[in-house]
Amino acid sequence: MFPGGGPAVDFYRADVDQHGGRVLELACGTGNKLIPIASDDHPCVGLDFSADMLAEARRKADERGVAVEWIQGDMRNFDLGRTFDYVFITANSLLHLHETEDLVSCFRSVRRHLAPGGRFVFDVFNPSVRVLAEADGTRRTRTSLSFTDPDRGSVSVDVAETYDASAQVTRGTWYLSTGAEPDFFVAPLEIRSIFPQELPLLLSLGGLELVERFGDWSGRPFAADALVQLCICE
Repeated sequence: MFPGGGPAVDFYRADVDQHGGRVLELACGTGNKLIPIASDDHPCVGLDFSADMLAEARRKADERGVAVEWIQGDMRNFDLGRTFDYVFITANSLLHLHETEDLVSCFRSVRRHLAPGGRFVFDVFNPSVRVLAEADGTRRTRTSLSFTDPDRGSVSVDVAETYDASAQVTRGTWYLSTGAEPDFFVAPLEIRSIFPQELPLLLSLGGLELVERFGDWSGRPFAADALVQLCICE
């Protein structure tokens, strides 16, 4: 039995259990969500652009005795030569794609890899005009971004950023800390904002349909004040 890893992990594990089949995670990182899913005996593939991330994911999976196929690749355009019943992208990873063409290309690649009746699920933040307006380079704590890491425990997130409205891209530095390890991870981050109105169009250009959207991990209907856009697509 794999220990729980927070509401996002719990959601994806339960959703995969319900819909089953072959699972593909894009931008899988170090496997924080895919490894628990694979521990439930689902055949899993994780794709990521970073060889270092994949090496850490492989180490963690091996340490836990969990079988996952790890593949280095670009989620904008990939061909694995097979289809999957469940494809997902989590933790705002989709927002690393800044250009509309890259987002549509990613969605088209997902569409090619979905088996008949397959399900594509992803989560991105719901842009807040207030937060974007406050993006003046000052370091601020984002309580909504805190999370639990299976190895480190409770992790807090500080962000110092500016917003380029014409590109819909936020550029800044993220600081991850625990009580024992202040700023154990500091990295620049540039992420796009995808506003709720444009999501269905972007998906349709990629041959996908948004069939449901939730505002949190419990399945609350999406509303303007939601922090998350949790999107279910076919």
